[in-house]
Amino acid sequence: MKHTTGEKIFYTVNYLILALVGLSCLLPLIHIAAVSLSDKHAIASGSIAFWPVNLELSGYKALLKETPVVEAFRNSVVITVVGTALNMVASILAAYPLSKRYFIGRRVYSFGIIFTMLFGAGLIPSYLLLKSLGLINSYWALWLPGLVSVWNMMVLRSFFEGMPEELEEASRIDGCSEWRLITQIVLPLSTPVLAALSLFYAVGHWNSFMSVLIYINDSSKHNMAVLIQQMIQNSSLMQEMANVQPDLALSLTPEGVKAAGIIVMTIPMLVVYPFLQRYFVKGVMIGAVKG
Repeated sequence: MKHTTGEKIFYTVNYLILALVGLSCLLPLIHIAAVSLSDKHAIASGSIAFWPVNLELSGYKALLKETPVVEAFRNSVVITVVGTALNMVASILAAYPLSKRYFIGRRVYSFGIIFTMLFGAGLIPSYLLLKSLGLINSYWALWLPGLVSVWNMMVLRSFFEGMPEELEEASRIDGCSEWRLITQIVLPLSTPVLAALSLFYAVGHWNSFMSVLIYINDSSKHNMAVLIQQMIQNSSLMQEMANVQPDLALSLTPEGVKAAGIIVMTIPMLVVYPFLQRYFVKGVMIGAVKG
């Protein structure tokens, strides 16, 4: 199809704007990666742009040896994997019955769930509730309050509503039970939207900061987000490293260690996203077409 001159100008401007937005997101990350791989003198002189100067891994060595980054990384993985699994199970169990017209009280339950998007209890009541339940300093304090994202559940419900009713009727004629219908027919056909929503949940858990800081008192249970924040604000980090390993401290700067920590925290999401990218746009658009 041949485009008019106006359309060509419109597309060109769009591409330029999108390219600028993409670069504004990508270049800071490249700069931080370059800082994490550069030596102390290059970092101190501020001569690093988007390529490492005098390649040096001392920042990563210090991060692994002198900070609890391995433990924090393991905690982040546990929070993300278990939290995402719980979120998806709860979202599916909520969205599937609400997508059926014959479900009694469907509108009442839907209104009650959507109502929670408009009003929240607030931080103090939420903290007191979790404390009374004995969940403080437990990961359940991170998982239970946000067990179901209303928006994600509504997207999933819209996707289920778009499935042909004939598919369900044919399955029931063949003697398919409700659970078998969900696990062997509905969910395999919902792979795009499930992958997209899993990514949403996983990113939220991986980057969780305030909830961990408020509800988790034991520092050994902190995740990567809290550790990196503490490293950025902790001005005595280099002094502690110098006391433990003077030779290592001479070859690095606080900026290099902090940059290394940021890269270590960012890499897992960058690795996971390409595997889910093909489902991402398709899943969100399919689930958002109806309702």
